[in-house]
Amino acid sequence: MTKVATTDHPVHALIANRWSPYAFADRDVAAEDLRAIFEAARWAASAFNAQPWSYVVATRSDPEDFERLLSCLVEGNQAWARHAPVLALGIVRERFPHNDKPNGTAHHDLGLAAGNLLIEATARDLSVHQMAGILPDRAREVFGIPEHSRALTGLAIGYVGAPERLPEGLRERDLAKRQRRPLREFVFGTRWDEPADFSRE
Repeated sequence: MTKVATTDHPVHALIANRWSPYAFADRDVAAEDLRAIFEAARWAASAFNAQPWSYVVATRSDPEDFERLLSCLVEGNQAWARHAPVLALGIVRERFPHNDKPNGTAHHDLGLAAGNLLIEATARDLSVHQMAGILPDRAREVFGIPEHSRALTGLAIGYVGAPERLPEGLRERDLAKRQRRPLREFVFGTRWDEPADFSRE
C-alpha cells in the first residue's frame, strides 16, 4: 500500500512518498538497512555540531529486548507497534558537551536527525511511524539513560502492512487521505499571520 501526497507544489518524490503507517508487514529489516538509516541520522546538522541525539533500538529477533522497549510506549501505541519488526527510542541530550550549558536547539536537532532517517528509510521502501506517546521515566529506568538526557520519541520501523489487520479506528487512519495546511497558513511575510507573497499562489 502506498499513500503518495498530493502536493500543491512540486517536491522530491521521497518527501511525497513518506508517510507513517500503523500497519506493518511481518517482514524483518536487514541490518544493512538499519545501518543506513541511522547513518543518515548521524549526518544531520546540529548546533555546534553537538549531535545531541542517541537511539536505543530493538528488533523482534531479540524478543526480550523488544518487549523491554515496547514497555516504554504508552498502552495505545503498544497495541499496534508490537507488530513492527523494529522499535527505537529517540533520546536527546539537553546540555552541550563542550560547556555543559543548556542546549536550546537540542530537540530541534533530534528532529533534523529524524528527518534524515525518515528520508533514507523511504528511499529503501521502509516506513517509520514516530510517536510522542512514550514513557520517558520508564525508559530512563529500563535503559539507564543518564542525567540531562531523556527519551523524547518512539519509532516503529518496518515495511507497510495491510490496514485490514488493524482495529477499526486505526484502519481508518491508515486509509485516510493525507492532508496538510496550505503554505499561506504558516509561511508569513513581515507580519505575523500575513502570508508571504510567494506563498499566496
